[in-house]
Amino acid sequence: MQPLAEIRSLIARRARMSALAVPLPGVTLAATDTPHAAFSALYKPGLALIVQGAKRTVLGDKVFEYSAGQYLVVSVLLPVKVQVVRASREAPYLVFCLTLDPAEIAALLLEKPAGDRRPAPLAGMAVSTAPADLLDAVVRLLRLADHPNDIPVLAPMLKREILWRLLTGEQGEIVRQIGVADGRLSQIARATHKIRTSYSESLSIEALAQVAGMSVTSFHRHFRAITAMTPLQYQKQIRLQEARTRLIREAKDVASVGFDVGYESPSQFSREYSRLFGLSPARDMKRLRGNEKLHRSPFTS
Repeated sequence: MQPLAEIRSLIARRARMSALAVPLPGVTLAATDTPHAAFSALYKPGLALIVQGAKRTVLGDKVFEYSAGQYLVVSVLLPVKVQVVRASREAPYLVFCLTLDPAEIAALLLEKPAGDRRPAPLAGMAVSTAPADLLDAVVRLLRLADHPNDIPVLAPMLKREILWRLLTGEQGEIVRQIGVADGRLSQIARATHKIRTSYSESLSIEALAQVAGMSVTSFHRHFRAITAMTPLQYQKQIRLQEARTRLIREAKDVASVGFDVGYESPSQFSREYSRLFGLSPARDMKRLRGNEKLHRSPFTS
């Protein structure tokens, strides 16, 4: 059996058993037999290999479309809109996801020749066709789900192999930057972390540039290159996604939630929320409270 076909079989079998949770650290599997409307999510650094079906991810003004046999690499926490565009009962959408750990990548970089690099522009997200050696490593990792006694010994080695295939593949420079402590990506990641943890505060470009350790001009240029949005746009999306989570899980009125995430004007909060999610906060809250899976994703933090 070809590697992609075997991965498809392994995930589909677990989906039929309603056992998509696997005892493999950092691994998430997902399956759905129906396309769905676009929804907002937060993607954290990771690999998503599409095994069957197709998906669309929108980051700022960039659209990424990828299907079976292709993988998406995410290098930094990103607010996105995602949509499964191809799925059916006969051929459900299936995906394998792996969290990318900066420490594990950094350890591998010590074994990679210093001059063995493929120059590439910094990006927060990229899509490529999965080579055979990457698929082979993924299928061997997934086989371990049926052999739990082997997982402590073999899973770390196979995850290491997958990371190595990514580092030596088409998106190697993006993956490499995840593990480089003083690289541009890590500097921008410090700023996105500051925004993520202080989203309700008023944050100036100067303060964020200082957190990143960059000049204002360089920070603004690199931030937009990596996230496809300005720092203000990024903070706004983080605020609104946090507001959406609170509306679903907390017994608070809309105005209070808007105030909690940094909005002083209820009308501005409602207007910007409706623009991003397509519904007013109150209407969206009623819809989502009855269907939590609408706002979940393998990469959602």
